[in-house]
Amino acid sequence: MRSLLTSRRLAAVALFSAFVCAGEMAANVEVRAADREVLRPVDKGWLGRIEDQLNTVETLKAHFRQIAPDGKETTGTLWLSRPGRMRFEYDSPSPLLLVANDGKFVFQDRQLDQTTEIPLERTPLGLLLGAHVAFSGNVSVTSFDHKDGDILVTAVRTASPGDGSLTLRFSEKPLALMSWTVVDAQGHRTEVVLSDIQYGVRMPDSLFKLPQGD
Repeated sequence: MRSLLTSRRLAAVALFSAFVCAGEMAANVEVRAADREVLRPVDKGWLGRIEDQLNTVETLKAHFRQIAPDGKETTGTLWLSRPGRMRFEYDSPSPLLLVANDGKFVFQDRQLDQTTEIPLERTPLGLLLGAHVAFSGNVSVTSFDHKDGDILVTAVRTASPGDGSLTLRFSEKPLALMSWTVVDAQGHRTEVVLSDIQYGVRMPDSLFKLPQGD
């Protein structure tokens, strides 16, 4: 039973829960100036445009393909409603469901009837779900790369970089979020690639009802 649970969670919880496992020491470490990316004026201009683009997004629906740290792929549908709400529903036969609301992420394995709660503020995707997205202050950019029509921005929480990093990949024309990669405190990488992206979709509140355990 434990090996089955571990295998399933590797595909989904790597996105969120591993960021809680950095430990007491990581929570008290700040990003050093040497660890921050030295941005050129043109890079800062692109970051400003990216912030503006993300802050215009109120709702988003997309299909996703997730590549887990062990290379296994799963697919499903993502709903995002800013601020603070997100739903990952995995395609059958996966029993996994992830919902963000009320300041927390809740992971549910419906087959094993188990749920796990994670504070939203300790997850990398919490950076995307805030009322205002900004790559400054509480967030530090540690890498910026712009080439071949793609823009890659890697960011960490300034006060707790040991929690892991989030790398966002944007297309340049049009400027749009295409994927993200999470690297957790143990170095495990999980990538989520978006397709069939729809903006401004009306979403019922019921989509973001948090799963309840027994």
